[in-house]
Amino acid sequence: MKTSWKQTALVRYFGFTKIPLIFFVKPSVIQLDQSQCIVKIPLRRRTRNHLMSMYFGVLAVGADLAGGLMAMQMIERSDHKISLVFKDMHADFLKRVDADAIFTCSEGDKISSLIQKVVDTGERYHQPINIQVTAPDKYGNEILATFTLTLSLKVKD
Repeated sequence: MKTSWKQTALVRYFGFTKIPLIFFVKPSVIQLDQSQCIVKIPLRRRTRNHLMSMYFGVLAVGADLAGGLMAMQMIERSDHKISLVFKDMHADFLKRVDADAIFTCSEGDKISSLIQKVVDTGERYHQPINIQVTAPDKYGNEILATFTLTLSLKVKD
């Protein structure tokens, strides 16, 4: 997988200036386009728990980034001022993540439709989006955790 150094630098700058926890876990953007966002968070001393697997709070940060980055990019390209927040989250931890974690959100079509609906109506709308967590270096394509985050968007007044 090829890392997008420019997008990674922007995410880390955003973390440094706005949300320090993002900066602290050192995410890398592997892919970010209209259909998919892939983010990697390395398993290191600062991201693991006492069992030497990834701390669940770090997993939540990765899921937030995978879904949020794609939505932020689409909102920016829409030329509309839209507020973005996650309304809720559901997580299923299927197996310990004891290697570098890859977070994949392939919900670009859902997010794009949600943005258009919000722009057309001016109302707040919600859309669940799914994120899958893998650790390809150790487990190949096996899904180790899944997240469903409800994206809530509204045109800013």
